[in-house]
Amino acid sequence: MNEEKKYDKEKFKDLIHYIVYKCKDKEIERTVLYKLLYFSDFNYYELYEISMTGMKYYHKQNGPIPDTIKFNEAIEELNAEGRIQEKKILTYNKYIYNPLREPKTNFNNKEINVIEENILKLSNMSSRKISAYSHGDKPWRLSDDQEEINYEAVFYRNEKYSVRDYGEEY
Repeated sequence: MNEEKKYDKEKFKDLIHYIVYKCKDKEIERTVLYKLLYFSDFNYYELYEISMTGMKYYHKQNGPIPDTIKFNEAIEELNAEGRIQEKKILTYNKYIYNPLREPKTNFNNKEINVIEENILKLSNMSSRKISAYSHGDKPWRLSDDQEEINYEAVFYRNEKYSVRDYGEEY
């Protein structure tokens, strides 16, 4: 499943950094970051039929999340490189992210457009609201708990989630 693009750790790190930077005025929380990563990759796949980062995402109770081992590794490296800062808020048992410098812009125009559209549409949602929203997306709905989410399921999205203009097909 989802074997079309090999996982690109540097691209995934750049995507995290870019999203955190663009959401710097919002103090982005981990759940929101997870969903922005997911929708960036899956919307890009729906439009261009390839994942932006090659990341695998999994069905969890609160919605889709990236491979947690690879996510945590990327966060540790971004922290060590002085690109972002991860802070744990003990009283709420949550993590928030802040940029420490401007991100690299190694993305092409198509990638930037998809990322920016997701940030514009979703980044103001609370963790609870974006999780609920992600539960309506067909790829998450077609997978079972703990199961890898199939990128191909984007082609079965309803109008609310679809980002591709399929036109009238006969």
